[in-house]
Amino acid sequence: MKRRKNMAKVLTSGNFEAEVLGAQKPVLVDFWATWCGPCKRQAPIVDALEEKGYLVGKVDVDQEPGLAQQYQVMSIPTLIIFKGGQEVKRLIGLHSEEQIRLVLDQI
Repeated sequence: MKRRKNMAKVLTSGNFEAEVLGAQKPVLVDFWATWCGPCKRQAPIVDALEEKGYLVGKVDVDQEPGLAQQYQVMSIPTLIIFKGGQEVKRLIGLHSEEQIRLVLDQI
């Protein structure tokens, strides 16, 4: 089976409210940048979580600096989990799939 690339939804200031804040289920949002080495290592982990049924979106902080500023993202990768339109958990730095799943499954 061939794996699709860049599976997670690209989030922008134009769709963030509908896709994340208005979502019925918790959403994992990956704040990243193309030049960030740890972000490149985090990407396939985030994509794997989406393959397993978690709602996932990605914010390129260079393309969407307003969202990064709004959510006070100071370093990347930063993973923020939103539930009911609110931030409920933040993971900064590179995390394993197991670490992220443990957090998601508790929310």
